[in-house]
Amino acid sequence: MIAVTLVPTLRSLIEQRNQTTALQETVQSQRADVVSLERQAALWKDPAYIELQARQRLKFVRVGDRAYSVIDAQRPKDDGTSDPRPVVAAPMANDSSPWYGKLWQSIQIADRPTAGVPRTR
Repeated sequence: MIAVTLVPTLRSLIEQRNQTTALQETVQSQRADVVSLERQAALWKDPAYIELQARQRLKFVRVGDRAYSVIDAQRPKDDGTSDPRPVVAAPMANDSSPWYGKLWQSIQIADRPTAGVPRTR
């Protein structure tokens, strides 16, 4: 009779302790997030940090400064062996095909973002 009474009670106690431990871990994680966000908020109160972020993220410059942007920085150097013509992703649709055929072809091409791009070895 004692076992029948104690087993469900002990099971409830163990489950409650597991839930308490999980909730404590969640609270600790959230406290760490709050500390991190408070540090970040403190950084945004500094005018020098705001200026740095505006320069880096938004490409802002001061009056009189020169800004340079490198486009296609990972593009290989042209050694004269590559074809200077632009790469076309796919041939154009046949002019005699109906509009829905052209539409379907454009959907198929858009689904393959690397279509027509030469492979680098």
